[in-house]
Amino acid sequence: MNKKKAQTALMIAAAAIFAAAAAVSVYQLRRTKPNTVKIISDGKVLYTLDLSRESDREIIVEYEGRRNVIVIENHDIYVREADCPDHTCIKMGKLSQSSTQIVCLPNKLMIRRAYSSEESGTDGTA
Repeated sequence: MNKKKAQTALMIAAAAIFAAAAAVSVYQLRRTKPNTVKIISDGKVLYTLDLSRESDREIIVEYEGRRNVIVIENHDIYVREADCPDHTCIKMGKLSQSSTQIVCLPNKLMIRRAYSSEESGTDGTA
């Protein structure tokens, strides 16, 4: 009977650890700023924008003579034009809640969601 009690206690402890880990994960995900994005060129942050507060406009980012035209429209962001061979960044469409970034590898451009943990110097893997 002692062995059965020990197994039950172990299962309860494992379930408690799992539940705590799940709660921490949910808390971290809820700390996001879903409307904040960063526009990064060649590893440097050019813009940090709160899309919920941005008016409609275009942003032109140049890199080694090539350029990307980024559009903010109705609180969405996307790449409309790009001087790259494959136009993958254009084909990615608007940055949505389910997508985390738009990337143009040839022009070293990235548009990605910014999370509140970035201000404190930690990332999602910490």
